[in-house]
Amino acid sequence: MKHPTSTVLLALVFAHATQTLGQSPQTIHLQSRVAPPGASLKRRALGPANVPLADFFKGTDLQWFGNISVGTPAQDITVVFDTGSSSLEFASTLCGQACANQKQFDPSKSSTFVDGGRTSSITFATGVGVDPVVGSNYKLTLRSAIDTVSVGGLKANNVNLFLITNQTPTFNIDPFSGIQGMSATAQGFFASLISQGLPSLFSLYLTPKAVGNAELTIGGIDNIKFKGNPTYASLPAGSSSTWRLASPRLSVNGKTTSVLNTQRSIIFDSGTSNVLFSTATTEAIYSLISPDIKPNPAEPGTYGIACDRIASLPAVIDIEFTSQSGTPFNLTIPSIFGMLAVVGWGLLPFRTNSKGLGWQWHTFKARLNKAQHDHINSH
Repeated sequence: MKHPTSTVLLALVFAHATQTLGQSPQTIHLQSRVAPPGASLKRRALGPANVPLADFFKGTDLQWFGNISVGTPAQDITVVFDTGSSSLEFASTLCGQACANQKQFDPSKSSTFVDGGRTSSITFATGVGVDPVVGSNYKLTLRSAIDTVSVGGLKANNVNLFLITNQTPTFNIDPFSGIQGMSATAQGFFASLISQGLPSLFSLYLTPKAVGNAELTIGGIDNIKFKGNPTYASLPAGSSSTWRLASPRLSVNGKTTSVLNTQRSIIFDSGTSNVLFSTATTEAIYSLISPDIKPNPAEPGTYGIACDRIASLPAVIDIEFTSQSGTPFNLTIPSIFGMLAVVGWGLLPFRTNSKGLGWQWHTFKARLNKAQHDHINSH
């Protein structure tokens, strides 16, 4: 609500006096004063904050992670900002040896910590590295809690979170302690910031190790890193908390097939290095690159080709979407990001998944450009 330059503020003065039936009504005197020119009763909104991100590099860029602070006094831990998750969970001293490779939050040292008393587990459909997920090899055991959380100087009290009390050995390589979910429906920390007036927008600038300076901007867009006008696309009905868009077409070097020219859902997940398609879609993509691309027997669901062939197989891959205005636009994976050489065998990025999940966003295009997301419940 906007207010005129000269705004009258009413100050109510209450008298703490008992009143019995039959007494005359008590008079409360109202006093007025005029606010200075330019003053406003508008709630002071939070401003955007930039959070530097480190690159977990192991042969290729696997994850980008940054610092958050939890508890009172604050304890710093590192997390992946994951658009494929909705909750905040991180290693704790309750995890013991299973989390020995990660920095652990100590709840006994936080005066604002509240134990939620509820235990649960979560199994991930995609992993940290490029290896496929097999069964429950990426699983966390959690305990609910509440505490104060700060990210980039933005603070939220009474945030629902989870302490990791056990984890499978596949997490041992992680240089970060946990995950901060950034799903399409704002929850926990981000829901609190939005209620405090922060614009319900965040953006990711994910770069290769050689470029550096990766960044998360909470509540806005870093205009130093992003130039031009953003193109916005609406999430389809039923997306719930998933960053999901419908795509009518995929093409390779400007060519498509009947399989690729089919409507499909694409999921944007900043917490994985994998690119997952159905077997039919994956093999249709590779058929337009080279007939010599074959399934990798060492890792079911993956494909590869001899490393000395990679340079001769340029492949620009376009994924088509539709903007809010109804205009088609392409998300392009440059050829330079299309292949990964691994010990004489070129491990290719597109792999199969029995659940038919869509393309996982960050590994390629987001290394070059800024990904921007508006929360569904924007204010």
